[in-house]
Amino acid sequence: MSRFNAEPSYTHGQPARTGVLLVNLGTPDKPDAPSLRRYLKQFLSDDRVVEIPKAVWWFILNVIILNVRPKQSAEKYASVWTDEGSPLRVHTERQAKLLRGWMIAEGQPDIDVRFAMRYGSPAIGEVLQQMKMDGCTRILMLPMYPQAASSTTGSMIDELAQTLLRWRNLPELRYLRAFAADAGYIGALAASVREHWAKNGRADKLVMSFHGVPHFHLEQGDPYHCECHKTGRLLAEALGLAKDQYLVTFQSRFGKARWLEPYTQPTLEKLAAEGLQSVDVICPGFVADCLETLEEIAVENREAFIGKGGKTFQYIACLNERADWIDALGRIVRRELGHWWDEASPVADQLALQAERAKSFGALK
Repeated sequence: MSRFNAEPSYTHGQPARTGVLLVNLGTPDKPDAPSLRRYLKQFLSDDRVVEIPKAVWWFILNVIILNVRPKQSAEKYASVWTDEGSPLRVHTERQAKLLRGWMIAEGQPDIDVRFAMRYGSPAIGEVLQQMKMDGCTRILMLPMYPQAASSTTGSMIDELAQTLLRWRNLPELRYLRAFAADAGYIGALAASVREHWAKNGRADKLVMSFHGVPHFHLEQGDPYHCECHKTGRLLAEALGLAKDQYLVTFQSRFGKARWLEPYTQPTLEKLAAEGLQSVDVICPGFVADCLETLEEIAVENREAFIGKGGKTFQYIACLNERADWIDALGRIVRRELGHWWDEASPVADQLALQAERAKSFGALK
């Protein structure tokens, strides 16, 4: 049996097609314990996510975590689940559709735009195979993680490599590493904050909460910590904030090891205990609302802040389907496609050009 997947049929002169694949972290299929167990097993089995000796981690994961955490996590997911499904998947799918519309408006109706999840479905390998079967010979993968990290961007690239091991006819490929300092992305974040202030008033301090990673990742050369602070600084500059008017913190700590600091919830509790009355919290590392923003930040951290004496806690939503964000995303994609953009003319135009060339050589009359 061949190690390679079956290849789509090929016709001489078949027009090349360009595809764009948006990749987000992932989500369970349903907010129930069995779905969470499958999701967590895949997620926490990734060597880039958990860098603990395999034998030790296998026992911890399979004997302890997967027998306790799925039910707890399912209850949290159920609290944010929508009629359409997981918020992360819903927003990511909408972003892909809106980006497709942006492409059409820019005169590129034949650029294929799809989305995938690193963990869960739709899986990266499955979507890439579909794009291949539909004629995509040039593919740009764009991680929906603004700040690069081994555990996110690195893992996405690992999965891409594993997929290509099963392909005989390889496409041209590009992937974006990060867009932590992209002007359009920063501009959309700043606009969302200004709109929030105009509608709800401005809090005493703006907290920018990013997803955490173990501290030793920074010590081993991971760029994530620095890129989060770069985004925070640029957003603060765009908003005209002084250094004492905002904070960069890190959420979603897991286990007892030291993670990137300062931690979001203890920081909010400390601010409230010291007399800070109001706080606005934004999560710039997420471009789509999900469990970590809607439940952990908007619910758990709000309760923690109020419980320590704070008066007003306002969560500022992720970029989601904002028009300025979709425009920024489209411009990022156009820039990363480079000359592929110029060569991704509609299929009808490519066929007409091929016919003209063939006629010039006497192949057609």
